[in-house]
Amino acid sequence: MKIKTFPVYLIFLAMGLIDSVGPMVSLAKESFKISTTMASLLPMLGYIMYGLLSVPIGLLQDKKGKKFIMNLGLSIALTGLIIPIVSGMFGKMVVDSSSLMQFYKILAAILLLGAGGAILQVSGNPVMRDISEAGQYSKNLSLAQSFITIGSSLGFLLPVVMFHAFGLDWSILFPIFAGIVLIGIIWINSIRIRERSDSTENHATFRSCLRLLKNGYIFIMVAGIFIYCGVEIAMSAHVPILLKEKFNVSVEKMGLLISWSLFYLPILSGRFLGSWIMSRITPKRLLLLTVLLSLIGFGLIFSNSFVLTLLGIFFVGLGFANIFPLIFSITIDYMPGHTNALSGLMVSAIIGGAFIPPVMGMVADSFSIQIAFIVPVLSVLYLLCVAIVNNVNVSKTGV
Repeated sequence: MKIKTFPVYLIFLAMGLIDSVGPMVSLAKESFKISTTMASLLPMLGYIMYGLLSVPIGLLQDKKGKKFIMNLGLSIALTGLIIPIVSGMFGKMVVDSSSLMQFYKILAAILLLGAGGAILQVSGNPVMRDISEAGQYSKNLSLAQSFITIGSSLGFLLPVVMFHAFGLDWSILFPIFAGIVLIGIIWINSIRIRERSDSTENHATFRSCLRLLKNGYIFIMVAGIFIYCGVEIAMSAHVPILLKEKFNVSVEKMGLLISWSLFYLPILSGRFLGSWIMSRITPKRLLLLTVLLSLIGFGLIFSNSFVLTLLGIFFVGLGFANIFPLIFSITIDYMPGHTNALSGLMVSAIIGGAFIPPVMGMVADSFSIQIAFIVPVLSVLYLLCVAIVNNVNVSKTGV
C-alpha cells in the first residue's frame, strides 16, 4: 500500500459511516421507544439518496472529475453531521416530550450523510481503478472496501465503548464522524490524483446510462448491487434486534458488540483476505463460493440454538465480505469504456439499503423477527443466480 494512497482509503472509511445507520435502527428503537418499522426510516432516508443522486453525480463527474466530486460528497456529509451536534446530541442526548423532534433531526442528518455517501461512492470506486495496476482492480477494490467496513464498524463499537468507558450515549457518533470527514477533506486536497479516462464517449448522458441497462448482463449486475446492499443493511439493522428479542441480549450493552464481532468483523477480515485470495481464485468463481457460504449461514440463523445462530451470522458476514467489490469490479471490467456511467448506475443501486430493511421491519412487526429473515434469504437466492450467470461464458457485447 503506497503512502500517497492513504487519503483515498480514508475516503472509503468515510463512505462506511453511512452504513452505521444499520445499528442505529436498534439504538433509536430503544432510545425513542418507536416501532421497528419507524426506526427503519433511518436507513431508508439515508440510502434513498443513492438512487436519487448517483446517476446525476456520475454525469457531473464525467465533466468535473473525481476529486471535485469527492470534495462535494465530504462537504455534504459534514453538513449533515453538524445538525445533531448543534441540536445538543453529542454524547448526552436528553429524551423527553420533544424526543420525536430529536428523531426528525437525526433523520435530516442521515439524509445528508446518505447524500454525501452516495456522492463519495460514485467517485471513490472508479478512483481505485485509476491508482491500480492492470488486472489488480478487483483485488485493490476489495482492500478499499475493507476500509468501508471499518467505517461501518464504528456504529457498532463506539456506542458500546463510549457507554462503558465514559457513560456517553450513541449520539457521540455524530461529532466523531464529523471529525473523520473533516480530516478527509483536508487530506484529500493535499494530494494529486491522476485520473484515467478511457471513455468511448465524449460525455456520459442520462440516455447513455439508461441504454446500458438494455444490456441484460449489466441489468442483472446492477440489480445484484441493489439486492446485496439492501440485505447487508437489513442484517446490520436486525441482527441486534434478533439477539434482543429471541435471546434477551441487551442492544447497547452487548448486542451491538456481538453483532459486530459476528457480522462486520468477518466482513472486514474477508475483504482483507479477499485481496489475497483473488490472486489465486478468479473473481467470478469467488463470487459463487461466497454467496453459497452466506446461504449456509442463513440456514443456521433459523435454528433455535443460540450457538448455531451466532455461527450462522458469522458465516453470512464472511460470505458477504467480497460480494459488492466483486460485482462492481467485474461489471466495470466488462465494459471499461463506460466507467462513469456504470459507476453511477451501480452506486444508484445502493438504494436497496433504503427498501429491504423497512420490508424486513414490517415483517418483523407483523410476525416475528426470525420470520423476517426470510426476506434476506430470498434476496440472496437472487445473488446466487447472478453468481451462476457469471460462471458461464458471457459474450461481451456493446450497447
